[in-house]
Amino acid sequence: MLNDEICKLRDKLNESIISGQDYTVTYKLSIELDELIAKYYRTGKNEKTKEKRTTQKDCILTP
Repeated sequence: MLNDEICKLRDKLNESIISGQDYTVTYKLSIELDELIAKYYRTGKNEKTKEKRTTQKDCILTP
């Protein structure tokens, strides 16, 4: 699902920042994450109730 992709990319971006990777790598990941989040919100408005929100640990974005 799109939400899973966002969670994985967010973790990858965080690791990039923490490990001090080259700025261009971090910037590219940030842009990719922004695009996925925008896509989530565009499609999520039509499918708000499809994803079940279970716990706070889940990486769920709320449109």
